[in-house]
Amino acid sequence: MQSRAAKVTGFRVRRHRLFLNRQPVLTNSLKDVVLSFMAFLRMLGRPILIGHNIRRFDCPVLLRALDELDLRVEFQSIITGCLDTLPLARDICKDNGYKSFRQENLVRELLGVDYDAHNALEDVRSLQALYWALQPTSQLISRHFFTLETIVKPKHPVSNAVAADLYPEIRSPPWQHVSLYEKLSITWIFNHTTLCSLLPGAQ
Repeated sequence: MQSRAAKVTGFRVRRHRLFLNRQPVLTNSLKDVVLSFMAFLRMLGRPILIGHNIRRFDCPVLLRALDELDLRVEFQSIITGCLDTLPLARDICKDNGYKSFRQENLVRELLGVDYDAHNALEDVRSLQALYWALQPTSQLISRHFFTLETIVKPKHPVSNAVAADLYPEIRSPPWQHVSLYEKLSITWIFNHTTLCSLLPGAQ
């Protein structure tokens, strides 16, 4: 884990053990974490994964883990696709004169609030509020919707040696602890029937 990331998030790795604000955190293996995440997604009925800047950063990280575990095809079969709110917001707010389209800045500009961007739960809640504030049309949603098949295969697999450092999770069900989703970098999940009904051509 990079020192800058550790300073911002409070997470540190010492001798292959994860600490949060100097307190030890129990972790699971990369495989256990990904399988737990997939089990959660199955309960949602082929959801759409939504996040800010996920196409360039988050989804490649996720794909790297899936390829390491040979789970890419199975994972793709349980989701509908992804939606990146960064280009979506740029499209909607292009004439507003914003200097930055970081999620924190957009939440401040559109909702008038500040939040802890490195707290997974706050990140999820703020993205949800931001999405509804943006009020995207079905055409804009369709424009920025994408599938994992469209992302270039990551070149560097996640080795077993660093898996625990990259994907820590407290031993509790995934819907009770959002650290998993923060480390997988998917910050919000929309139910398939909620969002896909907005996509042109959806049944």
